[in-house]
Amino acid sequence: MEPIEMIPVAHVVGGRVEPTDDFWGGTRSIIRIDGDQFPTEATKGLEDFSHLEIAFSFHLTDKTDLHPGARRPRNNPDWPEVGIFGHRNMRRLNWLGVSRCRLIAVDGLDLHVEDLDAVDGTPVLDIKPWFTEFGPRGQVRQAAWVAEMLTDYFAQGADAPSR
Repeated sequence: MEPIEMIPVAHVVGGRVEPTDDFWGGTRSIIRIDGDQFPTEATKGLEDFSHLEIAFSFHLTDKTDLHPGARRPRNNPDWPEVGIFGHRNMRRLNWLGVSRCRLIAVDGLDLHVEDLDAVDGTPVLDIKPWFTEFGPRGQVRQAAWVAEMLTDYFAQGADAPSR
């Protein structure tokens, strides 16, 4: 297969500086769209949406730490081994993350967001408004270990603003 070249459309500014497994709830940051590539009109209409879907690069991950086979999520011996496509961690061939976050405000090319699980400096590859109609259709199911693992994922962290 031929490689695909991608150019970031934006970068994350502020929020957390280190990627960690949990406590992303309340984390606020800005997605700063590249003004050299995009005019202010690029964000027109975004204010009508409550949530965004963000594709980004896991730029801080050690590229030698790729695990394409099966492994236990978070190396927890209580959880089953699952293949690379059976969980959402950063150890992937293309180092690609996808996250849904709440859009707080649009200020020109700055998108103020909450609960984006990407750190300061993260290259953003694409920004899409969340359409309810693109959400899951039919009954949703997932492995039992997922709910246990993600119990604190969006819990309020120490650096989250108080409300």
